[in-house]
Amino acid sequence: MVACNKLDGQVEGSRFMGDKEGGKNGDKLTNKEYTKELRRLQAELCRLQYWVKYKGLRVIVIFEGRDAAGKGGTIRAITERVSPRVFRVVALPAPSDREKTQMYMQRYVQHFPAAGEIVIFDRSWYPPGRRGVCDGLLQQRAARHLSR
Repeated sequence: MVACNKLDGQVEGSRFMGDKEGGKNGDKLTNKEYTKELRRLQAELCRLQYWVKYKGLRVIVIFEGRDAAGKGGTIRAITERVSPRVFRVVALPAPSDREKTQMYMQRYVQHFPAAGEIVIFDRSWYPPGRRGVCDGLLQQRAARHLSR
């Protein structure tokens, strides 16, 4: 693992995308180009982390999508060379029975960043067939909670 201060380069006109496709025509990056671009972007993330820490900012990043959609690999690439004291990843499991009776945001608020931290939420959602059922249940829970 290379420390942040050993990474250098500017991120200008980046062709990087998580699936190694880039450019205007969707041409594929070679492994060498991909690695070089990844390192440049990781250097930019290191500068971001120092800036967030110095300014005492609070940053929340949300990755949301289906299971196995590539969120985990992207998050790993982002957090690979940054400080775990600044970047924190939160992937909450299915809600417990107690959490199901609470407001939706209560599960997340306790994981919000303190000054100088960046929190990445890894949120999965269900396929449309199951999501319709879950959305209906969520709406029922929300209505029940607000009617109290």
